[in-house]
Amino acid sequence: MNFNEGKVIPVDINQEMKRCYIDYAMSVIVGRALPDVRDGLKPVHRRILYSLQELGLYPDKGYRKCARIVGDVLGKYHPHGDSSVYDALVRLAQDFSMRYMLVDGHGNFGSVDGDSAAAMRYTEAKMNKIAVEMLRDINKNTVDFVPNFDGEEEEPSVLPSRFPNLLVNGSSGIAVGMATNIPPHNLGEIIDGTIMLIDNPETSVLELMSVIKGPDFPTGATIMGKAGIRAAYETGKGKVVVRAKAEIEEENSRHKIIVTEIPYQVNKAKLIENIADLVKDKKIVGISDLRDESDRDGMRIVIELKRDANPNVILNLLYKHTKMQDTFGVIMLALVDNQPQVLNLKQVLSHYITFQKEVITRRTIFELNKAEARAHILEGLRIALDNIDEVINIIRNSSTSELAKNTLIERFSLSDKQATAILEMRLRRLTGLERDKIEAEYEELMKQIEYLNSILASEEKLLGVIKDELVEIKNKYNDERRTQIEKVVNEIDIEDLIQEEEVVITLTNNGYIKRLPADTYSAQRRGGKGIQAMTTKEDDFVEQVMITSTHSDVLFFTNRGRVYKLRAYEIPEAGRSAKGTNIINLLAIEPNERIEAALTVRDNNKEGFLFMGTKQGIVKKTPLGEFKNLRKNGLIAIFLRDGDELLKVKITRGDANIVMVTQNGYAVKFNEADVRPMGRTASGVKAINLKGDDVAVCMDIAVDEEELLVISENGFGKRTHISEYKTQNRGGVGLITYKISEKTGKVVGATMCKPDDELMLINTSGVAIRINVKDISITSRSAMGVTLMRTNENEKVVAITKISSNDEEKSDEVVDTVENTESDMDTDI
Repeated sequence: MNFNEGKVIPVDINQEMKRCYIDYAMSVIVGRALPDVRDGLKPVHRRILYSLQELGLYPDKGYRKCARIVGDVLGKYHPHGDSSVYDALVRLAQDFSMRYMLVDGHGNFGSVDGDSAAAMRYTEAKMNKIAVEMLRDINKNTVDFVPNFDGEEEEPSVLPSRFPNLLVNGSSGIAVGMATNIPPHNLGEIIDGTIMLIDNPETSVLELMSVIKGPDFPTGATIMGKAGIRAAYETGKGKVVVRAKAEIEEENSRHKIIVTEIPYQVNKAKLIENIADLVKDKKIVGISDLRDESDRDGMRIVIELKRDANPNVILNLLYKHTKMQDTFGVIMLALVDNQPQVLNLKQVLSHYITFQKEVITRRTIFELNKAEARAHILEGLRIALDNIDEVINIIRNSSTSELAKNTLIERFSLSDKQATAILEMRLRRLTGLERDKIEAEYEELMKQIEYLNSILASEEKLLGVIKDELVEIKNKYNDERRTQIEKVVNEIDIEDLIQEEEVVITLTNNGYIKRLPADTYSAQRRGGKGIQAMTTKEDDFVEQVMITSTHSDVLFFTNRGRVYKLRAYEIPEAGRSAKGTNIINLLAIEPNERIEAALTVRDNNKEGFLFMGTKQGIVKKTPLGEFKNLRKNGLIAIFLRDGDELLKVKITRGDANIVMVTQNGYAVKFNEADVRPMGRTASGVKAINLKGDDVAVCMDIAVDEEELLVISENGFGKRTHISEYKTQNRGGVGLITYKISEKTGKVVGATMCKPDDELMLINTSGVAIRINVKDISITSRSAMGVTLMRTNENEKVVAITKISSNDEEKSDEVVDTVENTESDMDTDI
């Protein structure tokens, strides 16, 4: 035999591996790991519940050995390991895993201490009452049935699920490249939210949260704050902090902490062991005894304290170092039309409502067909009863039943089914009582047919049926919420421990950043030498200064057009002469990136814009809402052209006048409306036409009542009324704003200002000076100005920053900081 004969198909191993792995991944995602958004079940749970029904294991029936149930599921529907089926069955029967248990277990089904269930040959199970609602009407063509793995049986592709089980019982699973973790909820709250969405499809997530308070774990405990809940409900992802329920009791002048509820999915035995290890390692001092007094009546962990121990301190340490406080990471990932999707709260309920509309429609059609078929038979029986003597003669005189049936069909215009029903009619139907029963049944069927047709003809009535049945389930199975939700006003937060104060943040050319109180620098008269602001290396100098609050956000924009965020208090505080911390230790910036611009904000104003300018005279404005969620690795703020760098960023409302100043002393003023809103990755449009090697050094918002302050690198400066700059079209050469010379040096920076403002200048030696703006002369556009800071031969002014006064009548045309910022502060390069 020649084994070399045959067709050889060359295959690219890379493509073959990709195809096979994708097939495997999708098989795991769809066939095992993720729940369906419609019934909230994975295939193994669905098959277990369907097998329980097939075996007749209803709540009012007896238990059956779990080994028998597992064998049935394996043999008919789930060709995987028996442990996978039994583990899933066990979880459905655990009161600490399921908020509403779908399986009624008899025997040892494990414990919250992590004890495993007894072997399946010892345990027994049957359906719980609420599981019947998952399967109700499944035999009325409400869902599709598909062939099982060998084609010998059929199984439901989804259960009718007469309540939103995905949210009620939650789900968790790890697929390939994705995972789901949906917390359980209170049945009554979820049904109320579903009904609210049925009544008003435009209901928002926040409105749904007025009835759906948050997750409701079977183990109770307490959720700290609603921020994580809101994030999860609005985006499908969030972190919910869950804290054990503990009380402090005093007995004989000694305190003890009694823990009665622990966070969901926390192993109680390991929790106690962890506490014991902390005491042994002296990480928690003050605990004298630890014991578990839990019994069938509930959980009780007793932590006895030493006489001199502070119970509140010990409790906070336990929350910090143990699973007595845990984080439940919500990922609401489910299958929608066999495609994995991350869904928010409204989307989950909307998909469920759509599914229920299909279920009720299919059930109604099934019941309507059944009722019409029965009515059709009764119509034939009524005809027969009205002509009973003739019917009897036809049957008596017919030689065969087939001949009798054909004669009846021809004589009374009956259908084949009607004629068959007449032939099969018993003689007792001829009594008056039976005749009345037929009439009553027929009238009842006609009413039912009319009602069923009205449901199919009206979506409002269809939704009314869904609502009525949901309310019925709520009245049967609803219970009190177990997990309480507490505000975090009394929770110790790191920001609460940081005093809010005005601070100065400096950043050097080599990327060293530090924070120190703003009052470190006292106001001095113009022309002074200043005080030492920072010790720098010979090749380093202070490049940027920011005046802000410790509780503000600081947005850092890099020369490559990316944006990062830090809280001001996260920047390490250092002494006046210290060089600070390298920015790469605080932000995930690339090796060839450096911070070029920064902006302090208190909270994102979604109605505003970020207006950006670059050194090549390009400007762009982007809605601020596009920068809402900043990741640690940053976001693209602007797409830069070759050789260009980001210069300045401002927050605007969309109608401000913009002024841009160049290094060679030119300026252009134009209206922001000339620049259309663009996406984050857009590159922008030209603001000023630069000549030769000229570059832009400043971009600011021009306010009619203010002056344009221009500073040269040799320490000269002047103020000029902004009215001297006429509004031009963007893209022009601009007007002369400063006549540069060898004495003045080129323009290093500019800013809009008021007389009550103060100005801080820093030179290449790290020397800073703070002066009042009103001490600077107001001159014409082309004037040189006065000396603001004396510089040596090798020193240049490299950075300026304006400290704005608190002016309540500040023009609405300028929005330099986000609403609710307590002091108006701004930053210039």
